Amino acid sequence: METGENNAKKFNLEDRTFDFTNNCKEFLKRIEKNIHNVEYYKQLIRSSGSVAANFIEANESFSRNDFSHRVKICRKEAKESRLWLRLIDLNEQKLADTRDGLIQESIELTKIFGAMLEKIKNTN
Repeated sequence: METGENNAKKFNLEDRTFDFTNNCKEFLKRIEKNIHNVEYYKQLIRSSGSVAANFIEANESFSRNDFSHRVKICRKEAKESRLWLRLIDLNEQKLADTRDGLIQESIELTKIFGAMLEKIKNTN
C-alpha cells in the first residue's frame, strides 16, 4: 500500500517528468554504442530533457498562452522521445523491457499534456 507521500509524488508532474528524463538517461548508459545508437542517444537526451525543462517553464509561465505553448512543447518532445526510444537498437531482452516502460511513460505523458491542452482550450 502506498503512503500519502508516495501517492502525492506519483501525481506531481514536475517529479514525473524529471523521473522520465532521468530514467531515459540511465537507460542510455546501458545501451550498445553503435553508429545508429549514438545519434539516437543524443536525440533522446535532448527530447526527454526538454519534456522536464519545459514543464518547469510552464509552471513558471506568466500567462495562459505561455503556459499552453510550453505544454505543447512538452507534448511534442514526449512524442519525439518515443520515436528515439523505438529506433534504438538493443541486444538484451532486459533492456527491451526497460525501453517498453519508457515508451509507455512517454505515451502517458503525451496524453496528460493533451488533456491539459484540451482543458485550457475549453476554458476559453
